[in-house]
Amino acid sequence: MKLCLLLNVIDPKIGGVMIMGDRGTGKSTTVRSLVDLLPEIKVISGDPFNSDPEDQEVMSAEVRDKLRKGEQLPVSLTKINMVDLPLGATEDRVCGTIDIEKALTEGVKAFEPGLLAKANRGILYVDEVNLLDDHLVDVLLDSAASGWNTVEREGISISHPARFILIGSGNPEEGELRPQLLDRFGMHAQVGTVRDAELRVKIVEERGRFDKNPKEFRESYKGEQEKLQSQITSARSGLSSVTIDHDLRVKISKVCAELNVDGLRGDIVTNRAAKALAALKGRDKVTPEDIATVIPNCLRHRLRKDPLESIDSGLLVVEKFYEVFG
Repeated sequence: MKLCLLLNVIDPKIGGVMIMGDRGTGKSTTVRSLVDLLPEIKVISGDPFNSDPEDQEVMSAEVRDKLRKGEQLPVSLTKINMVDLPLGATEDRVCGTIDIEKALTEGVKAFEPGLLAKANRGILYVDEVNLLDDHLVDVLLDSAASGWNTVEREGISISHPARFILIGSGNPEEGELRPQLLDRFGMHAQVGTVRDAELRVKIVEERGRFDKNPKEFRESYKGEQEKLQSQITSARSGLSSVTIDHDLRVKISKVCAELNVDGLRGDIVTNRAAKALAALKGRDKVTPEDIATVIPNCLRHRLRKDPLESIDSGLLVVEKFYEVFG
């Protein structure tokens, strides 16, 4: 679970993580703790969509117009955003609203940005994602597919970039996820309850130590946290120079083909995740060990399964990996 989250921060194009597990296994806590590790990004000051000053593809229309006119736009550094999507959110709150009255009386496109605008170039987290209303699932599918959010009201249409890392968590007992949405998650992590008594005691003691003095608890892990932060920052900057041999790419695709994985998303995500892992370890070349580490999480939820079965634990993927990679 932790590795999947870190790899997505290093390369947001992996496509997010779906975390499934028992109640009380720290899924939400782990996701929310990611906020402290997120690096800073360059944004155009005052822009509600966190437009990237160096990439016109992910700029809002207003910013693009200003640049075309030759205006100098102030740039600032800000931490990557993490936005919570509540289960009971309305579609207007998620997508944003157009002020029809203002549009008709003043002739301007008055747009009130929603959660998708805030999450652009950041993280959108949906807790209990399997309980999300169908109409909101459709909105997420649209944005995740195109990277843009379009709001249409009374003949007025407004679009803005909405590229985010989608992170979802849920309990399999509360129902399955729609296959279209499940396929949108780049990786899938499964979390089980700890069975080792010694480890359970350690977790209880750590929790007690945190409740007693949260500030002191945070201080005790500050060194490790800063080390991980710098590791993520250097991995993000070194990611573009990481290479993966053609032979390894062929073997990844062979695993996907022999497991009857639908589409090519599995191949793409496995390649990206393996590169991100190599960057995290400070290397510029992907090894078969990197692929072995990430491939179960990239393919587990993409296998065709019996309708009565839950998602495969990854054993099939691991077996096929060793068969192909020898």
